[in-house]
Amino acid sequence: MTIKEKIKNGAVVIDVRTAEEFNDEHFPGAINIPVERILVRKNEIPKDKPVILYCASGARSAYAAHLLKAEGYKDVVNAGGLDDMLEYAT
Repeated sequence: MTIKEKIKNGAVVIDVRTAEEFNDEHFPGAINIPVERILVRKNEIPKDKPVILYCASGARSAYAAHLLKAEGYKDVVNAGGLDDMLEYAT
């Protein structure tokens, strides 16, 4: 299943950038959980839905994906940067 299909089917989209970056611009419907808070706030992320992560370039979201997979999340995708994500907004 593609990222766009996962989003259409109810995936949780998480922006792991800072609150300031998120407030400047973000993917429609995304929730903001900065990468350094991802484990502290993991209770906000359902394990039974696909999780799509993004940041500015893909580096922080890659790290967040690694952390979530280590916590038992099965369907976690690093979608790269915000510019990549905006392609899926239509």
